[in-house]
Amino acid sequence: MEWLEILNESLKYIEANLDGEIEYEKAAKIACCTVYHYQRMFSYIAGIPLSEYIRNRRLTRAALDLQNGDKVIDVALRYGYDSPTAFNRAFQKIHNVSPSVAQKEGTILKAYPPISFKITIKGVGEMEYSIVNKEEIRIVGVKALLEKNIDKNFEAVPKLWQESSQNGVINDIVSLMDENSKGILGVSACMDALDNWEYYIATETNKEVPKGMYEYIIPAGTWAVFPGEGAMPTAIQEIERRIITEWLPTSGYEYADAPDIELYLNPDPTNAKFEVWIPVRKK
Repeated sequence: MEWLEILNESLKYIEANLDGEIEYEKAAKIACCTVYHYQRMFSYIAGIPLSEYIRNRRLTRAALDLQNGDKVIDVALRYGYDSPTAFNRAFQKIHNVSPSVAQKEGTILKAYPPISFKITIKGVGEMEYSIVNKEEIRIVGVKALLEKNIDKNFEAVPKLWQESSQNGVINDIVSLMDENSKGILGVSACMDALDNWEYYIATETNKEVPKGMYEYIIPAGTWAVFPGEGAMPTAIQEIERRIITEWLPTSGYEYADAPDIELYLNPDPTNAKFEVWIPVRKK
């Protein structure tokens, strides 16, 4: 399966560069997707964030090098640590012993073997979806800057939603709705062409931009749209996981370099109705 082959090629690139610089952009290019979507796919398929996987593999190799007699400072620098203190802290977190103790014979250490992607498409449940082509979409709302390492954004996005709910901004966004609006949007503007990645809580509207809010134009493109409902955030996370692990591999589509969109159709987080929009293109 070509989809799995290119993902595994990206893993080979990572494995070959554990003792050097690993460029997320290059790994994503090998996998024929954006940096943002590569990290998302990796997390859902592997069950671990990309940065954590790389850290575990490097510290596994570091332990082997220490047992082979290499100096602590040399091993620290080899695997990207600027100081022995930082290396010692990271090493102990994984192995529960210091690097100097790891050099001693008989020390118990942990190993995290390299992974490879092998997906079995079970098809245990149906998935409803539609393919839609959209012209430009103008949205207005609030935003947060995102890190290029998406593992660091697990706090930023929920924080923006919480603050927007508590300070009444969500209600202000609702007041901007017009005949174009379907609901509240969560938009991940994380394209490779952008210098800055941003996440918007917004709505589609033709109204003017209020003070303290921002306008963003979602470029024209094609999306696969998946409806869902249930308690948040579990329900939407499960839909996203199934899209990546079940639908995408056999769909004939691949990720396009365009924003991911979450459309929230009602305000009840205990029984939300929503749509997940994944940007796609034909392979």
